[in-house]
Amino acid sequence: MMLASLASTGCQMDIAGQTLPSPYYLTDDVQYYAPGPEFKLAREAAALKEQSASQISEQQR
Repeated sequence: MMLASLASTGCQMDIAGQTLPSPYYLTDDVQYYAPGPEFKLAREAAALKEQSASQISEQQR
């Protein structure tokens, strides 16, 4: 019973060397994530760089 339920869960199947899609692939949600910035902490890095630059300029006075 457990094997039958696992076999009919709707994921990809491999039959005779072919990878077949789920029977529900037409009704599945599209999982698209828009591309974001490569570096996730860009604002934090800019703030640290600005703070570092201001400390260097204060020391030179």
